[in-house]
Amino acid sequence: MKGVTRHRKFARQIGLNAHLLSVTQSYRSAGINGYIQALLKHLPGAGADLPELSFTAYLRDPGYRPPEGLQVARSGWDTSNPWRRILWEQTALAAVSRDLDVLHGLAYIAPLAAACPTVITVHDLSFLRFPDAFRRFNRTYLSLFTRLSVRKAACVIADSESTRRDVIELCGVPSERVVTVYSGVSEAFTPAPAEDVAEFRRRRGLPERFILFLGTLEPRKNLGRLIEAYAVLRRNQGAGAPRLVIAGGKGWFYENLFSLVTELDLEDAVLFPGYVPAAELPWWYRAAEIFVYPSLFEGFGLPVVEAMRCGTPTITSSASSLPEVAGHAALLVHPDDTEGLVSAMERILGSADLRQTLVQAGLLQAAQFSWSRTATETAGIYRAILSKGPGASHAA
Repeated sequence: MKGVTRHRKFARQIGLNAHLLSVTQSYRSAGINGYIQALLKHLPGAGADLPELSFTAYLRDPGYRPPEGLQVARSGWDTSNPWRRILWEQTALAAVSRDLDVLHGLAYIAPLAAACPTVITVHDLSFLRFPDAFRRFNRTYLSLFTRLSVRKAACVIADSESTRRDVIELCGVPSERVVTVYSGVSEAFTPAPAEDVAEFRRRRGLPERFILFLGTLEPRKNLGRLIEAYAVLRRNQGAGAPRLVIAGGKGWFYENLFSLVTELDLEDAVLFPGYVPAAELPWWYRAAEIFVYPSLFEGFGLPVVEAMRCGTPTITSSASSLPEVAGHAALLVHPDDTEGLVSAMERILGSADLRQTLVQAGLLQAAQFSWSRTATETAGIYRAILSKGPGASHAA
């Protein structure tokens, strides 16, 4: 991998570590990857103001096609292997940083020997808040390198105020160096005509009425609680209750979910369709009667905003960042409150007025989150660092 060629005489060079980007259709292409792809798409449009910014994304994925205004430097290293990616970040990327004015680690990490000021995006600190929910290697690597990276960074971007507070508390970063920049939501997430939604249900073999969860199957999503609450709902409402669809790729420590469904005799009522391709996501939200996202912990909680933007009444938990993104447009339930979750689902199912109120409030709330705004605010952080001069490169 070669350094940056300065193709615009007066542009300041911004490097973007995008090695977690993947254009493959799997659960690994969701979450953080969505943030990376959206930011790479929108940053060039935010770079024209003075000082002018030139962007180069450092990545591996051979299938990625950059937008106009974004340079790409593809690594010869196969960084799909975590050990090779770590070595690449700390050696090859550190060497390239000598040609940059700012280097942005889009997911937690930057080279500890970077020769320019660094910016780090922290999406959440679940690996510090809930260490037992992570495999040992992931937990150890993220805990160590995130702490080291953010303490050295000129600025840390947090996806929410909740994450900002966690970075300050758990990583010891001074508050003035941690900035909240909310993620955006793609404009593809909009309501659709009822007849088109019905046709999608038919093509996908989905029930006419169903309650949806959509996300990676992992412990902090609190899916055991959702399944238990649904079992109570079904006992209360009988066979007329909507089905429960738990959509998303298998992450880790998910096996007990299937045994719980069997134990509660819900095999015919709970569907696990697996990973949903990004292009289909809006249709799954639109097709659902309710979207339920009872997560224990989220750095931002993008599925909540996506569902609201599609016009789907939403229930989420009162934990971490979720009240920030939901505002007053969703029903909030404590993540440990099974009966509260049952009650919230019954309230929405039983009241057309409440459904309509949540739909309208959700559309207004979700409209606040756009990727163009995220990119503009992120570019503003680069310019603020550049205005401070070389001394910004080694913040204590």
